[in-house]
Amino acid sequence: MTKQLLIYQSAAPLSASRHGNVSLEANDDYTFSAGVNAVPLMAVELVRAATEYAIVFTAAGDDVVPAAVLGIKGEQNLYLTEDAHWKAKYIPAFIRRYPFVFAASEDKKTLTLCVDEAHPGVNREGKGQRLFGDDAKPTEYTQNVLKFLQDYQLQFERTKLFGKHLKELDLLVPMQATVTTPNGETLSVGSFMAVSREKLRALDGEKLAALAKTDELELVYLHLYSMRNFNEVKDRLVGAMAQTAEPKAEPVAEAAAE
Repeated sequence: MTKQLLIYQSAAPLSASRHGNVSLEANDDYTFSAGVNAVPLMAVELVRAATEYAIVFTAAGDDVVPAAVLGIKGEQNLYLTEDAHWKAKYIPAFIRRYPFVFAASEDKKTLTLCVDEAHPGVNREGKGQRLFGDDAKPTEYTQNVLKFLQDYQLQFERTKLFGKHLKELDLLVPMQATVTTPNGETLSVGSFMAVSREKLRALDGEKLAALAKTDELELVYLHLYSMRNFNEVKDRLVGAMAQTAEPKAEPVAEAAAE
């Protein structure tokens, strides 16, 4: 996952001088996400994401945030079809906001709306939605994009608080997911964290009540429930491998927190 902000190749600040005659033609091509095996999730997304993705926790600088596992190997997104469509009912907001993103100033006090100019839908032929009107002001489309990203940023800050609380309660432990492929190869997914059921059960009533009051206890259980979806990721991996080789054995998948 070496791309800028995981999926962005050439994000530039949005401005009338640079993008005054630029339009964006939307499409269902998610090729831009082919090189990532996990993407961040906002806490508010866990209700819908838990039914289709294995949700783990990952470090983002000093913060800890939930993430949807998309693949077993590095730079592998198993939620893409052969024609680059998204193969799940729910698409994470991190993916849906593309090609737009906020860039923070060095002091973190200012956010600037940027667009990935490498997006194939970015054009100067008037195809799709104009980013600026003839008056050099942002169009309604751009204003809606800005509102979406502002909401996203607000939810991200709330999600960081959730991760901070889990760290303070010492509930997170390193986890390891292992998949045995039909040809006998063993693949491991590391560098993730999960909530320890044992540590959760050991919390006193006051701390559990505090988690319940903020709905964070529900988020924890959604995370634990989602872990069964590692089998879904495994099945997608086996399906991808079956296109080039016949299965030789029944695959198994296990995910466990240390």
